[in-house]
Amino acid sequence: LEENGLPRFGMVHRIDKNTTGLLVLAKTPRAMTDLAKQFFNHTVHRRYIALVWGDFEENEGTIRGHVGRHQRFRKLFTTYPDGEYGKEAITHYKVLERFNYVTLVECRLETGRTHQIRVHMQFIGHPLFNDDFYGGDKIVKGTIFSKYKQFVDNCFALCQRQALHAKELGFIHPATKQPILFESFLPDDMLAVIEKWRKYSENKNDIG
Repeated sequence: LEENGLPRFGMVHRIDKNTTGLLVLAKTPRAMTDLAKQFFNHTVHRRYIALVWGDFEENEGTIRGHVGRHQRFRKLFTTYPDGEYGKEAITHYKVLERFNYVTLVECRLETGRTHQIRVHMQFIGHPLFNDDFYGGDKIVKGTIFSKYKQFVDNCFALCQRQALHAKELGFIHPATKQPILFESFLPDDMLAVIEKWRKYSENKNDIG
């Protein structure tokens, strides 16, 4: 307990600033140890939804590449494909919906490195929509028409952060030893920007 008598909660894992969705807090040291072990052993089920720039040739794939701090820009992380720096990182992705210049994808994390989805998606040329750390806050794909630029700016205004949401989280309960799964609905800002792109892709010729 804290000095004021309130329980001390342990942060088992974190999500990035400006990412929405689920995270885990442990209420006891025993639960903390048990959950930390599950994360360390990569047995925790974690599924994210992301809106990323560009279209994909394939419907699903796996990104492998060590993730670590950028050698020059210390607040950024980057992918080291040869594994000379950083820690092993594995992201499985699946296309959910295509909108011509952006794509809605589902990402399942096998490892949980800092900024993993964001740097892995940047690494394969698909930075997250409006990710100001990794190049997604400018027009990456699309046309040169001013109407299109205005459309994208309007989308940025609707979702003023990287379009990433921690949707599912599953693990073995530390006390009951039963598998449990939590799910979180997409937040309004991502829903609004997805709907805007959906309408755009259906009426592409109206915008240019």
